[in-house]
Amino acid sequence: MTDALSICLVCPYALNGAHPVAGHVRDVATALAGRGHRVTVLAPSASTQALRSGRRRLRSLASGDREALLALAGEPLAVAVGPAVPLVQRHRSRGAGIPVASNANVALAVTRGGFDIVDAHEPHVPGIAAAAVKHARGITVGTFHTAVDRTLVAPIRGSRRERYRARIDALIATSARAAERAATLYRGEYAIVPEVVDPVFAPRRTSGHAIVATWSTESRPLARALIRLVARTPGLTLTLVWDRDSRRPLRPHVPAAARGRVSAVGPRDPKELAALMGAADVAVCSAGDSRFAWEARAAGCAVVSQDGLLGLSYAPDQPPLAAAAAARLLDDDELRERLIREGAEVAAERRPERVAARLEEIYREALGRRRAARPRPRTRETIDVDLHMHTNHSHDCATDPEALIDHAISIGLGAIAITDHNEIDGAFEAQRIVRDKDKPLVVIAAEEVKTSEGEVIGLFLTEKIERGMPIDETIAEIQRQGGLVLMPHPFDRLHTIPSAATLHRLLDEIDIFEVYNSRLMFDTFNDDALRFATKYNLVQSAGSDSHVLQGLGTAINRIPAFDGPEEFLVSMRYNEIIRRPKNLLYLQGLKWVQQVGKTGA
Repeated sequence: MTDALSICLVCPYALNGAHPVAGHVRDVATALAGRGHRVTVLAPSASTQALRSGRRRLRSLASGDREALLALAGEPLAVAVGPAVPLVQRHRSRGAGIPVASNANVALAVTRGGFDIVDAHEPHVPGIAAAAVKHARGITVGTFHTAVDRTLVAPIRGSRRERYRARIDALIATSARAAERAATLYRGEYAIVPEVVDPVFAPRRTSGHAIVATWSTESRPLARALIRLVARTPGLTLTLVWDRDSRRPLRPHVPAAARGRVSAVGPRDPKELAALMGAADVAVCSAGDSRFAWEARAAGCAVVSQDGLLGLSYAPDQPPLAAAAAARLLDDDELRERLIREGAEVAAERRPERVAARLEEIYREALGRRRAARPRPRTRETIDVDLHMHTNHSHDCATDPEALIDHAISIGLGAIAITDHNEIDGAFEAQRIVRDKDKPLVVIAAEEVKTSEGEVIGLFLTEKIERGMPIDETIAEIQRQGGLVLMPHPFDRLHTIPSAATLHRLLDEIDIFEVYNSRLMFDTFNDDALRFATKYNLVQSAGSDSHVLQGLGTAINRIPAFDGPEEFLVSMRYNEIIRRPKNLLYLQGLKWVQQVGKTGA
């Protein structure tokens, strides 16, 4: 196909294992490759041969071979990036839950592998999926499968978790319940893409009077109720299938009347399980949205479950009702066939090719949000601009506007944006001084507005914007005045900032993204802003956020000269950011001294 994508699926579980997430990733990788994409799967492995092969590919990538991890179109490629770590060992870990070498391998793969999309499955589980989210620089997707286990997410807390959320560009959940649980960790809008049902589970109607049911320690009362149903129903057979995700339960007692018609089997190969379901009329399970239930629907069984999804239901504490529901389905051919037909129609949406098509839509939508990269301009006259500073019209600053103008000129600035907190009179006063005294400086009237979710700077404003409005309304007011929207210090987690979900939602409304603020306490805050802006090709800016004259010019934007907001935005696309940091304690001390003087006056 044309316009094929390079996709990296990251699975925290060994691909050759029985974990359902690993099975889903295998099926999705095959289906996406079948659509012509280049699909690479990063996963741990217990195979020495696979680990050696993975190390060879990673060494080639480190040596400059950009194609080392890219699969051929139509053929998925599995790359082992580290040894499979037992889940019990992960639970005990207080750190990242991943060996240092594996973490380095994942970082190398996702930063230099040349992928358009990195889709990390179960990124809340400490391991390679979480590492992929941490290190990926391009468009990143997070796919959540199961209810969140708090013991697994303990190492990722508070602001660090929100920081990782900002790196996930699209959220996917395999069910509504998974989305609800995942939202307690990562807020945002989740696309529901169900887990794949193996194509071997297809309707194969046989003339059998049979029930197939899940078998686990928790469901032993259910097994006993179904065995009693078999004992009193001549010709009825029952197959109990040991749940793949649980320990082997005690073998149930089978009375004489049911002997020879009840069998209990361990975890089955998909083909064997499909054959068992194909010979049954009814499947009984403890959850209607389980993998077993969907496999049964795809195989042509009427389903009885606790939630009654596409079938009959029973109360969890009354397993005899499940046996009664199964008996009803066996007796009512019309009801059974209707439920079989409805279940098969919905289960068809879980076929690998349909799931792959839905994922492709999500991937392309996420990629489509990136702005097109622009070429460097021809040589033109440039000026130095500081786009973030304050005067004594801000509550926390004592700098006189005229003194600010004179100092800006003395250090070689050609333009400044005065961005007082929730005030614009200081910028208007500065513009009058420049005009009346013919000073060689361009002053952009701006305001740093406090919204209900962080701060937003409006450039080229004509009137004050009131504080406290929702961020959407504030941006709309900036645009109404013909101004430009600048997002200041968007990842300064020591202050109130927009959530990651809000930033992703407002991508199309943001004109300029501040990637360097010389007053931030930690460099990681600026690093996260630069990562975000680079990923989406946003127009980048720097600002000194100066509250004292000595801080002015510590962050410079060197851009072509401009006239008006339209030319300014075009010039900012070719911005060269220059950092001239000064000691923060020194600048903060000066600010405090001047504030005391301002208050005393």
